[in-house]
Amino acid sequence: MNPVLHDALNRSRDLGFLGPGPVEDHIGHALAFATAVPLPPARAVDLGAGGGLPGLVLAASVWPTCRWTFLDAQQKRTAFLELAVDELGLSDRVEVVTERAETFGRDLDHRGAYDLVVARSFGPPAVVAECSAPLLRSGGLLVVSEPPSGSADRWPAAGLDELGLHSPSPLVDPGPPPTHLMVVKRGSAAVDRYPRRVGVPAKRPVF
Repeated sequence: MNPVLHDALNRSRDLGFLGPGPVEDHIGHALAFATAVPLPPARAVDLGAGGGLPGLVLAASVWPTCRWTFLDAQQKRTAFLELAVDELGLSDRVEVVTERAETFGRDLDHRGAYDLVVARSFGPPAVVAECSAPLLRSGGLLVVSEPPSGSADRWPAAGLDELGLHSPSPLVDPGPPPTHLMVVKRGSAAVDRYPRRVGVPAKRPVF
């Protein structure tokens, strides 16, 4: 295990950015995201990267050539991420951005630019989907951590289609620890009206 990564995640937990449990379990959970991605992505976003999971683990341990954007709206979390990225020697291919996802998704430099969006504890499915879909290129993947009781019913086909996304595929990585994921593929049609302005995806979810 990378001791610098381990120390950074311990610090993240001390700051209250990670949930309870051993850091090793959090790392195992993050590594499970890679099992849902058949080819190494060229560009990826960690949506709500906050405490460094899963993006920091994936950037440091799995895809050595992937260029990442760690996106979070809270300055204290992005300050932690910037320090961790520098300590891990990832500054040449990891950008940390302090911004709301709704605003970021309207930036033409980022719309349709990513092969992969990952999300852990970012929000309910409708919010994650609306904020992720505009960032993905055609054929790109959204991979989301789900609760053990979660099912594809939380990701209705009609609602995803409205956002230009295909029907979801559940995936369980046996771990340890067991990790439940939802994998959603981007279609080819662009949906210009999404994401809506800040706060609207949560207040008036598309599904």
